[in-house]
Amino acid sequence: MADIITMGEIIVEIMRANVDEPLDKAGTFKGPYPSGAPAIFIDTAARLGHSAKIIGGVGDDDFGKCLLDRLSGDGVDVSDIIKNDRVSTGCAFVTYFEDGSRKFIFHIGNTPAVLAPSPAPEKLEGAKFFHIMGCSMMADLSFGRRIVDTMKAANDMGAKVSFDPNIRPELLKDPEAMDLVAEVMERTNVYMPGVGELLQFSGKDTVEEAVAHYFENPRLELIVLKDGSRGCHIYNREGKAFSFGVYKAKPVDATGAGDSFDAAFICGLIEGKSIEDATKLATAAATLNIAAFGPMEGKINRENVEAIIKENNIQ
Repeated sequence: MADIITMGEIIVEIMRANVDEPLDKAGTFKGPYPSGAPAIFIDTAARLGHSAKIIGGVGDDDFGKCLLDRLSGDGVDVSDIIKNDRVSTGCAFVTYFEDGSRKFIFHIGNTPAVLAPSPAPEKLEGAKFFHIMGCSMMADLSFGRRIVDTMKAANDMGAKVSFDPNIRPELLKDPEAMDLVAEVMERTNVYMPGVGELLQFSGKDTVEEAVAHYFENPRLELIVLKDGSRGCHIYNREGKAFSFGVYKAKPVDATGAGDSFDAAFICGLIEGKSIEDATKLATAAATLNIAAFGPMEGKINRENVEAIIKENNIQ
């Protein structure tokens, strides 16, 4: 049984080799790289030594092999990944711009990335956390419904729910996806948005108003507010519990940093760490993630994250 379970898209990412190369022009690409926000999340959890499972799907092709080899090689339980021989593995093309913005073209609909069925309830037993990425529900409404149903089953069996809204404008095609988000929020114990997402989903004008609004939910225990290069702020039901900056690093590729942060933070909670120490663990994992080109290529492991924490003392 896995301590941490997630369900969502498992895709490869094909990336422009240089910044400021638009996707509507000929140019060079690098990849395929294993990707998908849930896959990045769960791979980080496994590399930090936790039993971790992902529910999803890939094609019976080389891209699917790339993903299965990487996930299983890093210790992820892939027994609930379907392998479909009728449609190809999902993928995303991405380019970066000098101002730090990104643009994606997703090929996820009608791919195995959104075709996985809900697992049998017994496969969810013993999970401590069920993690959801909002982008997974936005990619396909039917898949989103299965994710929510699976979350409810896991939660009913004792798993806490962590939720990162992880908005991808390119995937937010159907307003009904927001109904699924509302269902997830009703069960969320640890909410992990960015500042823009916190305000957008709450409809409030300030962070303080949004935080107060979310804590009207009696199940919510923590808000882990990610603020990019400014670090993060952790709120509990009594108010702000902790703020933390970032570790110094030369950024190479920011894709997946938030997903790795989420995973390491949840690992810290499972390990019984304080909020401060869980945040340091998460920040170290994100630092390693951005130091390599490719969404899952950072050298994340227990030894490396602990070395970063030891070498830095940010208050």
